[in-house]
Amino acid sequence: MSGSSDADDLPPWEADEDDAQSAESSDVRVVSAPLPPAAQGLRLDKALLLLPLELSRAALQRLITQGRVALNGQTITSASHKVQAGQHARVELPPPEPCRFEPEAIPLDVLYEDDDLIVINKPVGMVTHPGAGINQGTLVNALLHHCGAPDNPYGGLSGIGGTVRPGIVHRLDKETSGVMVAAKHDAAHVGLAKQFEQRTLTRFYVAIVQGAPQPARGRVEAPIGRHPVQRKKMAVVAGGKFAATRYKTLKAWERLSLIQCKLESGRTHQIRVHMAHIGHPLLGDSLYGRPFHAPKAWPDASREALEAFAHQALHAAVLGFTHPISREALRFETPPPADFLALIRALDNL
Repeated sequence: MSGSSDADDLPPWEADEDDAQSAESSDVRVVSAPLPPAAQGLRLDKALLLLPLELSRAALQRLITQGRVALNGQTITSASHKVQAGQHARVELPPPEPCRFEPEAIPLDVLYEDDDLIVINKPVGMVTHPGAGINQGTLVNALLHHCGAPDNPYGGLSGIGGTVRPGIVHRLDKETSGVMVAAKHDAAHVGLAKQFEQRTLTRFYVAIVQGAPQPARGRVEAPIGRHPVQRKKMAVVAGGKFAATRYKTLKAWERLSLIQCKLESGRTHQIRVHMAHIGHPLLGDSLYGRPFHAPKAWPDASREALEAFAHQALHAAVLGFTHPISREALRFETPPPADFLALIRALDNL
């Protein structure tokens, strides 16, 4: 996800002369430019990232499949199409659609905010963005209210994520708590997305897993893709996308361990899939794990804390990145939620 992080630092592109009138009448902006030498042999979606379009890779993929990208006058609808340096790329940029969802006055734990972005501590149980029949109570609904701007079709948030995901640069699962960043305009979105794409951010998670991983510090590298049968699940599959997770054990108790994880990639459900793959699923993970029952020898306080813990034990504890506009180094760290901490204290008393 490349491109200029400064909205004013754009090359002198112009709409194709033949398309100037239609672009003006429909608010569609048409830009064109030759692909640079670095694009040689790249996929089309990655090659377009070399042009300062202020679009994420996902947004470019949508434009490609919609038939809005052409090379040397030929429309290309495959994002994996291999390009050659010097080919003339033509991209139609349609106007943003107004967000389809309503702002909601949902309290947010704001860690940092400026004109470009907002960093929040997402609680357990909050869905990141609408989808699959959910259109209320999400982080997007809360951000639309908090960042609301009447003259902005995305409610004060970037539009790269589309009408369903304004401002959303990355996601946390519903039952995962922790630090998230959202973008308030497209230049900030592109700058942040580039850092996620290139893995230049600092991201640490803490989790409680079943058993004791061996070795106590290790690396799981296993490709992740959609489960071949259960389509709501991800899985380690041949031909999946590269995925690697580093972990280290912070504490070990009877049949449970507290670990820290660092991602080398950003696949859906990556930590959950990888830890289950090596035989140590997350505590409380009903999708990839198995029920955990406290041993009879545990004291009552420890058993009660375990019974009170009703979600997967995963928390995004640290997020560090370079501010996409000011270039300032930012780092945010939050403790796990109260029930997570209470469980750790109870397990420490075993």
